[in-house]
Amino acid sequence: MAADHTKLLYLCLSLSISFFFIELAQAENYIVHMDISAMPKAFSGQQSWYIATLASLPANNSRASRNTTIPSAKVIYSYKHVIQGFSASLTPEELEALKKSPGYVSSVRDRTVKVDTTHSFKFLGLNSDTGAWPVSNFGKDVIIGVIDSGVWPESESFNDDGMTDVPSKWKGECEDGTKFNSSMCNKKLIGARFFNEGLIAQDPNITISMNSPRDTNGHGTHTSTTAAGTYAQDASYFGYAMGTARGMAPRARVAMYKALWEEGAYATDVIAAIDQAISDGVDVISMSVGIDELELYEDPVAIATFAAIEKNIFVSTSAGNEGPSLETLHNGTPWVLTVAAGTMDRDFGATLRFGSKGSVNGPTLYVGNFSSSQFPIVFMDACDDTSELRKIGQKIVVCQDPGKEDSLNDLFYNIGVAKNAAGVFITNNSHLNIFIQGPFPAIFLEQKDGNLVVDYIKSNTDPKASIEFKRTLMGIKPSPAVASYSSRGPSYSCPSVLKPDIITPGDLILAAWPPNVGVTRLNEDLVFSNFNLLSGTSMACPHASGVAALLKGAHPDWSPAAIRSALMTTSDTIDNTGSAIKDLGANLQPASPLAMGAGHINPNKALDPGLVYDATVEDYVNLLCGLNFTAEQIKIITKSSSNNCSNPSLDLNYPSFIAYFNDANAKLNSKTVKGFQRTVTNVGEGSFTYKATVTPIKGIKVTVEPDTLVFKEKNEKKNFKLSIEGPTQLDDAVSFGYLTWEDSEGKHVVRSTIVATSYSIQK
Repeated sequence: MAADHTKLLYLCLSLSISFFFIELAQAENYIVHMDISAMPKAFSGQQSWYIATLASLPANNSRASRNTTIPSAKVIYSYKHVIQGFSASLTPEELEALKKSPGYVSSVRDRTVKVDTTHSFKFLGLNSDTGAWPVSNFGKDVIIGVIDSGVWPESESFNDDGMTDVPSKWKGECEDGTKFNSSMCNKKLIGARFFNEGLIAQDPNITISMNSPRDTNGHGTHTSTTAAGTYAQDASYFGYAMGTARGMAPRARVAMYKALWEEGAYATDVIAAIDQAISDGVDVISMSVGIDELELYEDPVAIATFAAIEKNIFVSTSAGNEGPSLETLHNGTPWVLTVAAGTMDRDFGATLRFGSKGSVNGPTLYVGNFSSSQFPIVFMDACDDTSELRKIGQKIVVCQDPGKEDSLNDLFYNIGVAKNAAGVFITNNSHLNIFIQGPFPAIFLEQKDGNLVVDYIKSNTDPKASIEFKRTLMGIKPSPAVASYSSRGPSYSCPSVLKPDIITPGDLILAAWPPNVGVTRLNEDLVFSNFNLLSGTSMACPHASGVAALLKGAHPDWSPAAIRSALMTTSDTIDNTGSAIKDLGANLQPASPLAMGAGHINPNKALDPGLVYDATVEDYVNLLCGLNFTAEQIKIITKSSSNNCSNPSLDLNYPSFIAYFNDANAKLNSKTVKGFQRTVTNVGEGSFTYKATVTPIKGIKVTVEPDTLVFKEKNEKKNFKLSIEGPTQLDDAVSFGYLTWEDSEGKHVVRSTIVATSYSIQK
């Protein structure tokens, strides 16, 4: 009997201990929205109210026997601007109790955020003599706040030679921390802060490797210097892309807000960084992060950036790297700029020379030193026999990619294992970025060039070849093109606004890098560099941020919406071959606006757009009402109880149009008309008369009323209506064209994208 009691006691203890740990493990971070009007007058401020609210909650079951309450340390952040509320670590029982507290509005669980990971200024037409650089004084005194992984302050790209005193409006600071102190900031890098309370709350036992603004993975150093790096001479990536590196706005100021950590990245920290950037007085926020598939009122980043727009701060975000499938972008938020990635007319590679005169070029970023001597060259077809490859020894081995899933990966691995002199890979694979920075000598050839090499090998008894690496090839055509990895629209959170907005250079961008963070491997060893070549919409976003800073410097009175409009309506849709910009993710077919938005950014044209499509906070509120959000959901975003929903509308005054023809139950041959209203503002000096033209769109009829707009003075506004008539169920997935307003003097061409689609957002 005693034994039975012992077993029962053991079982009870085991269950109790298990239950205790389960309860503790269930504690999670939440972002909590509160109604400030409910705060009792006895409290001196919001933070003390939040702490008292948490302290008043009953303890959860695991601590009930001790009659404890939740300590004030549970408050992770108390936010000033981005939301009315705080973040806290709560168990399910604590959360349920909090929901009954006075002033509680709503809460969302903390989420991880995705990180979307030179010559580009010339490719964009920026020069020292004319256009956006001299007119904006190179972005002088515009402050760009970068939400990222930190900064390497010693980089030459942060030198402040020739820069004037820090603007008096700046309220930020440089925070001390591990291997970082305030003296490391200067007139270029004027602020550096770090945010990891949310990360620590997720795992209180975590060890932060670098508890300071210092960058430990390079991403933040790269993005911030892409946006506003100063002049750094003799920059290169092991001889590739040699020259003077500089950012888009070389005289702008940089403030780094480190919220992305090697140990993790959470929304609570990101929005705390945005909150602080608003308080510090930044003009532009650049953030190459996002969260997928959330409604606007659930997306902490969308909510936080709304607060920035209210303060007249321009926000540039990355579209994501989940392309080429549709509906993969994040940051499809209507009040921010959503940036997709494109290529430039520059490539990096090697030249394979064979025979007496034969030569072909192919991409590679091999960083080692390779002999200029000739090697025997052999063709091994699929290169699938590693034992045979090892027997070949120090020869150049040519492999034919069969084009199956992961087949190039297999070929690449086999040559690496065999340790031949070099590998030549004939492939149609367009996703080469993960291979070209490989640890051994390798070059990648298109099929037509590969055929020349194979024919030479087969027609000679003793074929030999040499490879010259570290070549920078200019004038590549066609360019720009949309990168295949760049995420595509439509926007999940707001389908009625066409996203992405624009493409900028994002492929193989050279920018500053921490010298103690490896950039690639050479054989088995890590190698290091002061500059690195990276690809992704993470690299595209800061290009747009820097150009926005130029426009802010040239036109300090423009709103964020006006700057976005100028960037979009003056963008380029034609590549350097004189044809429509192509999409690498669609076999070089013309790029859809769901891939490239309005087109490729053109800073000098954006300086003088002629007309802009402006938008106010009230316009965004009308959009939120049109999305059928509840009053509570709208309040979460606007932080106001006085939102007026008397004019709900999905038709935001945006510089593009998207219409959905997706009624699968429609009668055969039935048609429908989608109507849009727009207001344009003349930002040109003087009077202008604009005439509208519309490019033909397959299966669609577009009308504009009126088709002539007469402006007598600057800042005058005019309205027009645009109607899109089409079948209730469109046959094609996407059809598109353009509305163009051109003034009678031919000085301004204001182009807006029109998209008709049968696509349906699945929620």
